[in-house]
Amino acid sequence: MKKYQIITPLIVTAILLLAFTAQRPKTLFLLGDSIALQYGSYLEGNLKGLYKIERKGSQEKALANLDVPIDANGGDSNMLLEYLRSRETDPKFKPDLLVLNCGLHDIKRNPRTKKINIDSATYRTNLESIYQILQKKNIPMIWVRSTEIIDSLHAAKSKAFDRYAADLEHYNAIADQVFVRHHVPIIDMYSFTKTLGANRFADHVHYVPFVVKAQADFIAAAIRKLKSR
Repeated sequence: MKKYQIITPLIVTAILLLAFTAQRPKTLFLLGDSIALQYGSYLEGNLKGLYKIERKGSQEKALANLDVPIDANGGDSNMLLEYLRSRETDPKFKPDLLVLNCGLHDIKRNPRTKKINIDSATYRTNLESIYQILQKKNIPMIWVRSTEIIDSLHAAKSKAFDRYAADLEHYNAIADQVFVRHHVPIIDMYSFTKTLGANRFADHVHYVPFVVKAQADFIAAAIRKLKSR
């Protein structure tokens, strides 16, 4: 005599829940500056079915002025650290992957005094603190290197604040040191973007659409490669 398993409503619910969970895309939290804000929309399409992208605020509001770090624009390392501290004890903040960048807002200089927004020692300390928070919450992260500054272009097109290539390279080097030591994957957006032609810039620091799309493709490929390991 065959034995049959009794399928109760509870078992059916559990089976459906497991099926939904297996098919549900994981969550990627994108936390970066206006460069990340721009390529984020393309990245969402590139990773559809693999990751659902979340941000810390409204993308539309942040896009209204790319130089002002509000909503989805993460801003400088002080702002990112403050945000992550505000979510440190939040059990709902548990993305499967966090893609992180900051630096361009850190190296802003007052055009009159030349004082830098976030000094290099604080930048290093902030990155260390950010890493420790994510480690404590067991959130995997990927670091994205900041894109370049061309001194003459920035000076010609931005009067509100200064930025310099030497500062950018120094801060990228600091981030490299911090995250290499902690074995965090690094996506070299800086070197990649420099290969995309002489007409890549749309203004003092942002990029034309074909470059933005190429950046998203590059990051998506790197994420897929890391996931396959």
